Amino acid sequence: MMEAHIESVVAGLRAGGIFIYPLLAVGLVGIACTIDRIYVFIHCARLPAALAEHLADPQFNWDGFRQVLVQAVPRSGYVRVFKVIVDNAAERPIWWIETRAADEASVIERRLDQGLWILETVVTAAPLLGLLGTISGMIGAFRLFGGSGAVDPGAVTGGVAEALIATAIGIVIALLALAAYNFFSHRRAVVLDEMERLGTRLIDRIRLERGECA
Repeated sequence: MMEAHIESVVAGLRAGGIFIYPLLAVGLVGIACTIDRIYVFIHCARLPAALAEHLADPQFNWDGFRQVLVQAVPRSGYVRVFKVIVDNAAERPIWWIETRAADEASVIERRLDQGLWILETVVTAAPLLGLLGTISGMIGAFRLFGGSGAVDPGAVTGGVAEALIATAIGIVIALLALAAYNFFSHRRAVVLDEMERLGTRLIDRIRLERGECA
């Protein structure tokens, strides 16, 4: 049963004509980019639970926070930004800490943005390749009507099938890539906003403590 289904899928792809191959290549590129983005967001865009709990603790203290920060995953963007703030909290001016934290956040933003342009290109390229397959299939079908004599119905339907299959595959690939692109874009915005909010909270604590000391 499974083998028959696979053979049916392969036969359908072959009926899509020559433009099926670049369409499949574009689809594979989109899948590879999506997997890469999933890996990056899992390892770089997650706030460690221990840090979140410590930041929300009314009894916040810097020594405990530093200890949790040391034990956290160093690749996390949150950890990198917080580390810049904590390492310079005692001796650097506030403006200097804010600038360096913003610089680190910009590096993380570029890391999260990498590869999204590929998904955006897939969204645009897949329907266009499908359209080329449609044009190719319809040209092949209508060409049969230009000659004299009887027309082979199987050849005509083959051209129409090529047009429809290429169009359908192009649209499916574009929709999947668009969904992935929108998800990662939204997730990036959420992560950066949260990172800025929590970083500002730490800097406000430094301001408050320096004001009390003064």
